[in-house]
Amino acid sequence: GNKILVNNGPYGIIEVAENQKIDTAMRVEEMEMTINPAEEWKQLFMDTWRMERDFFYDPHMHGINWNNVKDKYLHLLEGARTREEVSFVINELLGEMNASHTYNFGGDVEGSKHENVGYLGVDWQADGKYYKIKRIIRGAPWNAEARNPLDEPGVNIHEGDYILAVNGEPLTTAQEPFGVFQSLAGKVVELTWNNRPSMEGAKTAIVKTIGSEYRLRHLAWIESNRKRVADATNNQVGYIFVPSTGIDGQDELIRQFNGQWDKAALVIDERFNNGGQIPDRFIEMLNRKPLAYWATRNGTPTQWPSYANFGPKVMLINGWSGSGGDAFPDYFRKAGLGPIIGTRTWGGLIGISNTPALIDGGMITVPSFRMFNSDGTWFREGHGVDPDIAVDENLGDMAKGIDPQLERAITEIKNLLQTKPYKAPAQPPYEVR
Repeated sequence: GNKILVNNGPYGIIEVAENQKIDTAMRVEEMEMTINPAEEWKQLFMDTWRMERDFFYDPHMHGINWNNVKDKYLHLLEGARTREEVSFVINELLGEMNASHTYNFGGDVEGSKHENVGYLGVDWQADGKYYKIKRIIRGAPWNAEARNPLDEPGVNIHEGDYILAVNGEPLTTAQEPFGVFQSLAGKVVELTWNNRPSMEGAKTAIVKTIGSEYRLRHLAWIESNRKRVADATNNQVGYIFVPSTGIDGQDELIRQFNGQWDKAALVIDERFNNGGQIPDRFIEMLNRKPLAYWATRNGTPTQWPSYANFGPKVMLINGWSGSGGDAFPDYFRKAGLGPIIGTRTWGGLIGISNTPALIDGGMITVPSFRMFNSDGTWFREGHGVDPDIAVDENLGDMAKGIDPQLERAITEIKNLLQTKPYKAPAQPPYEVR
């Protein structure tokens, strides 16, 4: 009771008094501890069991006898021989609650070495002995977050050209094209290329690879959907993709909404929405009502609120939309914003907040709150939000570049533009005052 152990960068011991500082840092790097794995594994299990018992939103644990569950899985734990098997037992324990957001990950598990891979952001096509570039993937022009390495100044490689070598190492169809890019993520490389499958007359280019093509391809997909909607509706309808209800989802909603708020109608695509926060703010943005118009000497009247879309809307959903991605279409429907198209969502609105780490650095989650409706009924946990218009993903069509759900959204929004368009009021005659 006379000293305090503190971690202020280095560990140190100070007096219980004001204005103390660490005079001597403790040499913790040399400290070691011997662990009995079986004892630690039991602690991991019991800590998980206790945290769920004490903080799960339902004190009745969804009607199961939590003490009996503990005894059952403690017997199973006795047979565990690795930390991975302990995770299996903990997962089975958590599964007894039949609730979403019951996660278990990390801890003192065995790992293996992973090599990074550099990418050029292209679709490769085998052509005899060599690979050529079938397509150069380009993101959305309205988002500079991801840029294709081949679009940098001075790089004159085009679709249809052949990549013959990387840093002097030949690239042939005897191996995957990514083989010569191992450990080259984010590195500057020399590409040997030609417009024909031959080293004769080949040129070189210096390019910096990227470590992942995910965002580049994702933006290209979003932009292709936006363009499809615009082309099919004579540029009357905007398309907004909302990837989550977290920070990135908020960023994308605001970015894409502010660029298309003046369209006659909107398609809101929340397929594959992986959740985050509760999206009431998303609905507020999409559900702004006209309050007034402002007449000026020159130009057309200005609406108020200024950044708002008063036209018809439709929403796309699928089974990969969950958590906040369940709440988004649920609130969309409750606000009466328009029909929902696709397949029913994941169905997980028993939510989580912060949970202490386990003793070996692993993590489990404790769902501590659950959504119920204003009529006093629970959200349909494990079922999700049903579409108003059911349209399955047809993988055969999608492989050909045809998105059946998006096509149905286009059909519906065009019908709504005919039957329920928003018409701004005409400016009244000037008064004699």
